[in-house]
Amino acid sequence: MWLTSSSVGRKLVMAITGACLVLFLTFHALMNGVALFWPAAYNAICAFLGANWYALIASAGLAALFIIHIIYALWLTVQNRKARGNDRYAVSSKPAQVEWSSQNMLVLGIVVVAFLVFHLIQFWAKMQLAEICHTPVHVNGEIVAPQSGTMFLQLAFSQIITPIVYIIALVALWFHMNHGFWSMFQSAGWDNDTWLPRLKTISCWWTTIVVGLFIAQAVVFTVQAHRGAYLTDPQLVEQYNEFNAHMGEGSMQPAYPGSTCSLPAECANPETCTNN
Repeated sequence: MWLTSSSVGRKLVMAITGACLVLFLTFHALMNGVALFWPAAYNAICAFLGANWYALIASAGLAALFIIHIIYALWLTVQNRKARGNDRYAVSSKPAQVEWSSQNMLVLGIVVVAFLVFHLIQFWAKMQLAEICHTPVHVNGEIVAPQSGTMFLQLAFSQIITPIVYIIALVALWFHMNHGFWSMFQSAGWDNDTWLPRLKTISCWWTTIVVGLFIAQAVVFTVQAHRGAYLTDPQLVEQYNEFNAHMGEGSMQPAYPGSTCSLPAECANPETCTNN
């Protein structure tokens, strides 16, 4: 089969899977953006996706895309090293501004994959996987339903390491995605002098907007988590209780980290809580 037996076919597979992953990242950035302005709607989206059959099919398809993309990236790297030393991707010309990323796509990809594992542990394992396995997460002795997306934002971004890891990984993602975006069109044959410069411009703008959204979200989520915003909002707490009720669990009184009071009943403002 020429998709596996020829260099052109393997590059086409990389291009197709890469395009699908770019679209997913764009959707993910927009979905997370909902949490910036309407956290309750973000929880509703998490509940809608959850472990429903369509979400599970999409997750399985996405995992397959990632695996295929990684396998073919390693395959092409070995092939290119054998043929041309340390060159990572066979492209006809590489402008100076993308030279570094072009030569280090594998390293950048490894950083992104490592971040993906970190991200899955923080969110997917506690949300969709927990819902599949019917194992709700326990936080400070309380039950947290898998649909409570903002509560997991609170847990993740209240840790100082989270925004640091995210920003480093997102910088790597920018370089990897920017070069990969236009080179996938080149692999598909759009490498003439008219279209390639246009595609590089589109690539830069698209990548910058998507990654910029992710960075802005990481900053806002960190600020909100340290303010305890996802613990004190009455609408969010009502959602947490509804999600727990659907699971057959009792109502949740989220405890503000490092405090002696439960929220929101006893302490509407986390700053007035007595620290342990």
